[in-house]
Amino acid sequence: MHIRAPRAHTGGNCSSPLAVLVTLLLFMLPLAAPARALDVKPHHFRLGNGMEVVVVEDHRAPVVTHMVWYRAGSADEPAGKTGLAHYLEHLLFKGTKKIPPGEFSKIIKRHGGEDNAFTSRDYTAYFQRIAKEHLGMVMAMEADRMQNLQLSEKDVETELEVIKEERRERTENDPRTLFGERMTAAHFVAHPYRRPVVGWMADVERLTLADVLAFYRRYYTPANAILVVVGDITVDEVKRLAEMHYGKLKNTARIKPRWRTPEPPPLTARRLEMRDARVRLPVFQRLYVAPSYRMAKGNQAHALDVFAEALGGGTTSVLYRKLVVEEKLAAYSGAFYSGDDRDYGTFGIYAAPAPGVAPDKLESRIDAVLREVLANGIDEKRLKRTRTALVASAIYALDSQFMLARIFGVAMATETGIDSVLQWDERIEKVTAKDILSAARRVVTPANSVTGWLLPAREPKTTAQGARK
Repeated sequence: MHIRAPRAHTGGNCSSPLAVLVTLLLFMLPLAAPARALDVKPHHFRLGNGMEVVVVEDHRAPVVTHMVWYRAGSADEPAGKTGLAHYLEHLLFKGTKKIPPGEFSKIIKRHGGEDNAFTSRDYTAYFQRIAKEHLGMVMAMEADRMQNLQLSEKDVETELEVIKEERRERTENDPRTLFGERMTAAHFVAHPYRRPVVGWMADVERLTLADVLAFYRRYYTPANAILVVVGDITVDEVKRLAEMHYGKLKNTARIKPRWRTPEPPPLTARRLEMRDARVRLPVFQRLYVAPSYRMAKGNQAHALDVFAEALGGGTTSVLYRKLVVEEKLAAYSGAFYSGDDRDYGTFGIYAAPAPGVAPDKLESRIDAVLREVLANGIDEKRLKRTRTALVASAIYALDSQFMLARIFGVAMATETGIDSVLQWDERIEKVTAKDILSAARRVVTPANSVTGWLLPAREPKTTAQGARK
């Protein structure tokens, strides 16, 4: 399980910085393994109605982080209903008989807390961070809206306009986000990960109250939910409160196995070029379909994590040293591995040419560096330094109560499991140069790739008289 912050699309009241992805600093000092360093001992149990509960005691401050996760994300939406999971996330703040519309977050704030929600491909999660004496109140409120959401046609129509404006503002008005959306659509040929979490506008405009209620009743039910509580409280206290508030809820649907159309075997490399007048600096990106932590065999995912960090994880990485520092062909460059999704992961490379450098020249040099690394591997000195940096970064991630809750929530929601979190550091430390070459050569192949360039718009041609065409 990838310890660092997973990706998600924020929604709901969309203002808390906690819902924004955390970019973690990498420290080069050899530190103890994260689970042992912070003495993380998660407790896991299940209520009678099937709802799973994970508790991590953290008594450093008298606060708790409370999260409810649903195994329902954009990849679970019916065909033609993209954006539905994110839409429902917004609508869950509309209210119940007990809590009037818009009052949920106000109540949390009056008690000194903060709340928000986020939607991803595989899950939707709602969280509150608040003083520990208010945990029972928070559970009662979250349990209430799990089954008693009240919506009217006016509610869904009003919020639909909010969703549409969000898509226009965050996606359609940002060429880099648009480019990323198109790259993802080309990256996955058949699997629903190709859909944007916020949805395609043509689908979003057609979402109805009936669509929302059907999705709500199918997925927002105890047996499809995970409660994660991290903070200054004991597992026995959480168990008592969880039984009191969540344990009495009845399931509204029978939970079926999650099945998604798998990706077909890759046949050919794909290319995408997008030009936009708002773009000033060309951007290069290449994506490869990779195994996720859940689906990887052996330590393949851990090896890809180490490979991505060594190849392009910082200013000492192979790509940065060669392309930016030594050859001055790129303004920046990097690589990443994202393995937190349930079904597939992504291995990616990105860069921007330095002023005056032609895009094709930079791409050719990136290809040459990749061939060299895939032929010769990662040297032992760099490998050791990279493993140490990754483990150190995990320590700082686990030092955050919110990140602790989020990491274990993702592990449960994607069915990767708690053990994958607790064993992550040890398995990273065991990754060898041979492991990296084996994993990288399986993933980093031309047929498995989509390469994209985001470029400035072409200058209009001029005639001999100087008139523009």
